[in-house]
Amino acid sequence: MAGMPGKEGKAAVRKRQNPYVFANERRHRMQKPHRARWTLLGVILLMTAAFFIANFTVSHRVVLEEVKVTILNLPHDLEEYSILHISDLHGARYGEKQKAIETALGSSRYSCVVMTGDMLGEDRDVEPLLELIALMPKDTPKYLIPGDMDGSFIETGAHGSLSVYADWAIRLQQEGVHLVDRPMSETRGKGTIWFIPEELYALDLDVTENVYRKQLASLNDRASSLSADDAARIRAIEYELERMESIRQIRQEVQPEDIQIVLSHTPLTAEYAQNLISWTTKESFFSLRYASLILAGHYNGGQWRIPFAGAVYVPELGWFPEDSLIQGLSYLGDIPQHISKGLGSDPHYEKQPGRVFNSPAITRITLTRKAE
Repeated sequence: MAGMPGKEGKAAVRKRQNPYVFANERRHRMQKPHRARWTLLGVILLMTAAFFIANFTVSHRVVLEEVKVTILNLPHDLEEYSILHISDLHGARYGEKQKAIETALGSSRYSCVVMTGDMLGEDRDVEPLLELIALMPKDTPKYLIPGDMDGSFIETGAHGSLSVYADWAIRLQQEGVHLVDRPMSETRGKGTIWFIPEELYALDLDVTENVYRKQLASLNDRASSLSADDAARIRAIEYELERMESIRQIRQEVQPEDIQIVLSHTPLTAEYAQNLISWTTKESFFSLRYASLILAGHYNGGQWRIPFAGAVYVPELGWFPEDSLIQGLSYLGDIPQHISKGLGSDPHYEKQPGRVFNSPAITRITLTRKAE
């Protein structure tokens, strides 16, 4: 309508009538974008805090899982035999004197403890592992194989001791831990259970013994000029020759009705298991063909996990591997394999430090004849 002020005219009139109201409106309009940005930032900070709190709660709470494994030929005297399966501590501590692990174990009972490697830290610190072992009854048998991060039980160089064992291995032996480098057994009534390192099924004793004997002869030929390292090497070779003879005898002792528990740090694949079986004759009872259970670890459950989705990345297996390959109970043909979720974090996951939404876990495996 003619004579009516436009938008700019109205603003000028309002400014003249009440300059304070006009200034407040302008400030209010300018503050709206700032408030939106601060609100968005607050939401992001809250979500980030919630993520870290949830992850800390999940990834620092040690859990005890229960698994039952059916073995149809299990002797009656081994019914309900239980194995506490632990792996991949990597020198981690969960509270003073491993308090969180003690809480997880509670008053649970088990027949033996099996540790499937990588229990030491990168610096070979054995103290966290000794604190873990101290939580267990002294009269409970404890078996351990080394992982790829632990190194061998045996020292092939001079190390300030005449013992053939590495210093950390000596400490474990003093606490009653069985270092499993040959088959070891327990007998309950009429039932016998063997704990056997996986690599022994593929070991050619004759070839290996010949290699060691040649090495020993070479060192003995220069006995007058041996160094401390040479002397340590001789002790290690003599130990290995004794071990070969022990394995040879034990292979003859294993019976078809015995239970063979295979210990491997790295989980076995179906193809590798089939190859191991094919390398032995059907007449040999010392064979993966007669294995009742495989215990392994190594993958730490994938280390970083997405809730309800699974592992993000595993160096040897790639992106989003199937859970059956890295944790839990699965089957290689008819042979059950339990892969521990582990307790620590592996430095091989270079870009995935620590555990993310991945609870450290110990598993109590109960053997039974009863089909589920």
